[in-house]
Amino acid sequence: MSITHAMEASPPHLRQAATAPSADARDLVEEAYSTMLDMIQLGKLPINRPLQERTLASALGVSRTPLREAMSRLIGAGFAVRTARGQLIVPEPSLRQYLEIFQMRVLLEGDAAAAAATRMPPAEAAALLQQVEEIRRRQHATHEENHRVDNLLHDSIARASGNRLMAQAIHDLRIKARCFDQNGAPERLIPGCDEHIAVLQAIVDRNPEGARAAMQAHLSNVRVGLVARHTEI
Repeated sequence: MSITHAMEASPPHLRQAATAPSADARDLVEEAYSTMLDMIQLGKLPINRPLQERTLASALGVSRTPLREAMSRLIGAGFAVRTARGQLIVPEPSLRQYLEIFQMRVLLEGDAAAAAATRMPPAEAAALLQQVEEIRRRQHATHEENHRVDNLLHDSIARASGNRLMAQAIHDLRIKARCFDQNGAPERLIPGCDEHIAVLQAIVDRNPEGARAAMQAHLSNVRVGLVARHTEI
């Protein structure tokens, strides 16, 4: 019997309980989707190679049904595509696509930082600043720690802009940019910290134009360094 038929056959006072598996299923799909996005950014999901459903389902601890729904979400959001043979892959952007992504990031994240300088609670900005300064002091961070703090900083600033559409666009563009350079650049750790500190300090100081300029300078430096590595300039 289908879930729909079972619900119709159930007494009214049991129908609410019968909807619980659907809520659980949505949670599983959301968790699988979020985990795969993290895997893309950490370089743990192969780029330009077919994704194996069985292997992924086992790694994520979910059945193949919610996994397939999560994969459909990846396609809908532009993070994955189907090949002519029907295989699902996470494509690596071309250099041109990467530069277009960064052009959008410079514009959007500059605006987000300027808005955050008037909207982000000082305590939140100070807490972020403390985390970045700790990495700067140690002059070391694991790939996972650097990923976590970098995501936290950029996403927090984007959310503090007060524009949910812009915050989501920034989040998605950052993941797509990661597909171009999953390994990151260890040599950028300290310069990146200094640039993040400059952005956060401008936000703490309630300096919108200073925050905009610092964020745009940071992203421009990231772009220049990555292009140099990939073109051997």
